[in-house]
Amino acid sequence: MTETVITRFAPSPTGFLHIGGARTALFNWLFAKAHGGKMLLRIEDTDRARSTDAAIEAILDGLRWLELEWDGEPVYQFSRAPRHREAAEQLLAEGKAYRCYASPEELQAMREKARAEGGTPGYDGRWRDKDPALAPEGVAPAIRFKAPRDGETVIEDRVQGRVTFANKDLDDFVLLRSDGTPTYMLSVVVDDHDMGITHVVRGDDHLTNAARQTQLFEALGWKTPIYAHVPLIHGPDGAKLSKRHGALGVEAYREMGYLPVALRNYLVRLGWSHGDAEVISTDEMISWFNLEAIGRSPARFDFTKLESLNGHYLRAMPDAEIVSHLKALVPHLADGDALLARIGDDGWDKIERAMPGLKERAKTLIDLLESADYLFAKRPIEPDEKAAKLLEDGGRETLAELLPDLEAVDPWSVAGIEAGVRAFAERTDRKLGKVAQPLRAALTGRTTSPGIFDVLEVLGREEALGRIADQTRAVQSA
Repeated sequence: MTETVITRFAPSPTGFLHIGGARTALFNWLFAKAHGGKMLLRIEDTDRARSTDAAIEAILDGLRWLELEWDGEPVYQFSRAPRHREAAEQLLAEGKAYRCYASPEELQAMREKARAEGGTPGYDGRWRDKDPALAPEGVAPAIRFKAPRDGETVIEDRVQGRVTFANKDLDDFVLLRSDGTPTYMLSVVVDDHDMGITHVVRGDDHLTNAARQTQLFEALGWKTPIYAHVPLIHGPDGAKLSKRHGALGVEAYREMGYLPVALRNYLVRLGWSHGDAEVISTDEMISWFNLEAIGRSPARFDFTKLESLNGHYLRAMPDAEIVSHLKALVPHLADGDALLARIGDDGWDKIERAMPGLKERAKTLIDLLESADYLFAKRPIEPDEKAAKLLEDGGRETLAELLPDLEAVDPWSVAGIEAGVRAFAERTDRKLGKVAQPLRAALTGRTTSPGIFDVLEVLGREEALGRIADQTRAVQSA
């Protein structure tokens, strides 16, 4: 009988769901889906001083926005502390762990001595074989794992290949602190076992942890999961990813106007590939994804590529679906309330009608909102500097001549409007651009916009003619 694949995403709720964590979640989700398995969610909230409810909600919200749904209810690690202590007590009873009474000062001295001698700072094992009768009175001990001293611990990693650790370099790590609280190392092993995790897919900064956790699995008599340690994401310059590169929370990408489907597509290509495929649907990702295709070198984050991919998805997406994404985005923006009031109840229909022209050049949803701003501008429109200059340099005179022709257009459709404007340009011996540009300036207040005939049609006869008339009054009264 084939074992059901069970992966887990296990973030610490000490901050937002950063982009590296989102990719880890995606890889776990895809691997589980590809094998008909499950991805579980574990909130590793044992750091009580830094874990917050706001961070937990941000992580859950980020995963939902990325459409990476986990199976079952989230597991909160801190609530399982009694179970973790039970495992430590078992190891203690079996002689695989011991009580350590070393003081903080002694531990600091050990670290300093190791550094001075060029060694790896770690515990020197002084209480490992010491007679418990020598325990100082009134001192609560930590419980340490009695790690093997000889030989090697080998990780057969699905990404990194065979990785070997000399056991002499791995110290006796703490299982329970002196106050009885379990450590990360113990909690992870117990939870991975109890949750039935078959594959641990995570960043390669956990590779050394995998050696220690493997020793612990073996000491407890449990099956060790299969490990896959993924290289971290770097910036375009090859340096460790920072905020200037894009090491932001997932919510920041939402607020910048990226689509979940585009971000998923971009993230899956950061370190994983399937031939030359760049645009990959979610179904294709699930069908193609495997751990062996993950590279061993750090991936490089590139905003330009992300924007290009996002623009592709915008152009391919049905207009109504884009409007749904816009509606979901606006409440998360800093000026969201004001923007909702500006759009009004019927504004979304107007945006959807204008979408074919709006999305042609847009790379993000924010671009779309900015391009759509002309739809809700209050009359008289205040043109920007370039548009104002265009209107002053003969533009208003052109509009004054054109206005009667536009008033005669019937029906008010893109085809009818275009025919009327082209006929005017031909009759007055003007190039079409010399007519379209003043129109654009009068209708949108800018020198760039979606196609001018689309703009006229979406605004409607009354609003469009009114905006043009506002700009021609000075000419008509002269």
